[in-house]
Amino acid sequence: MLDTIVAERPVAQDVSVPGLGGVAGADRAPVTVDDVAMFTGRLESGAPCVFEATRMAWGRKNAIRVEVNGSTGSLAFDFEDMNVLHLYDASAPATEQGFTRIYVTEADHPYVAAWWPPGHGLGYEHGFVHQVVDLVTAVADGEQPRPSFADGLTVQRVLDAVERSSQDEGRYTTTGTTGPVRHTEGES
Repeated sequence: MLDTIVAERPVAQDVSVPGLGGVAGADRAPVTVDDVAMFTGRLESGAPCVFEATRMAWGRKNAIRVEVNGSTGSLAFDFEDMNVLHLYDASAPATEQGFTRIYVTEADHPYVAAWWPPGHGLGYEHGFVHQVVDLVTAVADGEQPRPSFADGLTVQRVLDAVERSSQDEGRYTTTGTTGPVRHTEGES
C-alpha cells in the first residue's frame, strides 16, 4: 500500500546564501512522492517480513527502526538511538529474560580506530564516513565494494514490485528473477 496524505506542499525558493538550499515560499505544488508505504514480503530464506515507511508519524524525527525476530531471540536498532542495539536472548534463563541494551561504542567495534575514545556517542555523520572508508578500502584491496550496483538493483526491483502491487489492489507481486516483469504490446 502506497499513499500520499498531503496533496500539495510549499515550493522551495532560492536563497542568496550558498549551501543553504531553498526555503519554503508561498507557492504550492502537487506532491509527487508517497507519504506512506507499507508492505509484506518474504526474504530469500522464506522468512516473512513487514516494512513500513512514513513521513506522517508524529514524534518521530528519523526513526529508521530495524527489528529482526527469530527462533532464538530478537534484535532491534533505532536510528534515533543509534549508539545502542537491543538484544533479546530467548535461550537465557527465565530470570534473565528481557531486552539487553548493547552499546556499540566499545573498543572492539570494527570502526573504533576512526572514532573518539570508546564510550563516546556517534553522530549521524559517522555513518557516511564509514561508507567512504569501506568504499576506498574495497577499491584499494581490489574487492567489490558493498553495497554493490547489483545490491542497489535488487532494492529497486523490490520497490518496483511494491509500486505495482499497490496499483493492483495489493495483490502479491514478485520481483522476477531477472528484474521487474513489464511487457508492452508486441513484446514477447
